Amino acid sequence: MLAMSTTSLVAIVILALLLFWGVGVFNRLVRLRNTIINGFAQIDVQLKRRYDLIPNLVEAAKKYMAHERATLEAVIAARNQARAANDLARAKPADATAVGALAAAEQMLGGSLGRLLAVAENYPDLKADETIRDLSEELTSTENKVSFARQAYNDAVLDYNNVGAEFPALIVAKIFGFAPSAMLQATVSDEERETLRIQL
Repeated sequence: MLAMSTTSLVAIVILALLLFWGVGVFNRLVRLRNTIINGFAQIDVQLKRRYDLIPNLVEAAKKYMAHERATLEAVIAARNQARAANDLARAKPADATAVGALAAAEQMLGGSLGRLLAVAENYPDLKADETIRDLSEELTSTENKVSFARQAYNDAVLDYNNVGAEFPALIVAKIFGFAPSAMLQATVSDEERETLRIQL
């Protein structure tokens, strides 16, 4: 009888320890996922600023680039697609699919901006325009802030993914649906950022 109650007591203690451990892992995953959400919110603020600056840049460039309507329209279309992808990612910042779609849309936007800047080389008056220079400086500053925010976000994703992939924590992650998150790649390449700084 004593052996039976000792065995039962040991089993209860082991189950309690497993329960406390599981709750601890669950809470850690929740905290890390919330850190990802916060990290994305910082990126979101800067991307919104960027999306607001782009139409101003295009509008200012229209005065000089009347014959480049297709290029200007492509920038606005890419900006609108990136903004829509950002809205979806904002709703689920830890979702790998949403973040991947945002990264793809941002690459398209970066490419469109790059083409605009390449075409702008043919317009010396455009490069000399003070409004264009100011907008260019604001875009460059915003891109730098996006880079810093993206790094913090990616660090949070790495921590979250590591915890969710480690054994035995991955058991809790699988049971409660903590899926791996995707890192956000550069929204503008270093070359495009340098182009923004130099050309305009």
